[in-house]
Amino acid sequence: MSGHSKWATTKNKKAAIDAKRGKLFAKLIKNIEIAARLGGGDPDGNPTLYDAIVKAKKASMPADNIKRAVKRGSGAEAGAANYESITYEGYAPAGVGLIIECLTDNRNRAAAEVRSTLGKGNGSLATSGSVSFNFERKGQIVVPSEGLDYDKVFEIAAEAGADDVSDEGEVYVVSTDPSDMVAVREALQKAGIDYDSADLVMSPKNEIELSLDDARKVSRLIDNLDDLDDVQNIYSNWTASDEVMAQLDEEE
Repeated sequence: MSGHSKWATTKNKKAAIDAKRGKLFAKLIKNIEIAARLGGGDPDGNPTLYDAIVKAKKASMPADNIKRAVKRGSGAEAGAANYESITYEGYAPAGVGLIIECLTDNRNRAAAEVRSTLGKGNGSLATSGSVSFNFERKGQIVVPSEGLDYDKVFEIAAEAGADDVSDEGEVYVVSTDPSDMVAVREALQKAGIDYDSADLVMSPKNEIELSLDDARKVSRLIDNLDDLDDVQNIYSNWTASDEVMAQLDEEE
């Protein structure tokens, strides 16, 4: 995995901004509803729902919101939207590839908004397969690093089947095969190690290193895409030097 995480400059920074919290909660609620719809409303028997609930709790979502989302998704309570999963592929400036995952109740709206936002950011939609060939599905567990020894996390994760553990500063990022993610997460929990999130992600096989100017443009475009109500996840294959990443952080 890349040593230059985009955590601070793309996705998770939004969770710390109060003005963005409503949008973040909406995305997390969608995850919970979909997980409950597909695997049932019991988190003990539905690992995807379990992880979605943990992620929502880490974002300080009220417990009542979580319970209602589970009930709507499982059918125990009315009001769940009929979300459809759609994935778009696109390009950002400097040839950076984007995988844009949406959950929407209006396919036409989602397509129009994604296309428009890409265009305004000097990007474009791509044909199916033209970007995704450079990505692979991986399990990804994010562990807060404070007070935790890297070697301990690596040893426990590796013994449980993890592929890699990278030190991203404030977090350790554990990478697994999708089929091993739950087992690795459970092994970490059994060892008393807390985690922030456990998700299936699209990990780039090759990355493009950007200058500060291009990194600004790409980061801004990803932020604007992330602001769209239908967009759940965005994956990209850009990276940058420590100096460029530090500059981006300062500008935020």
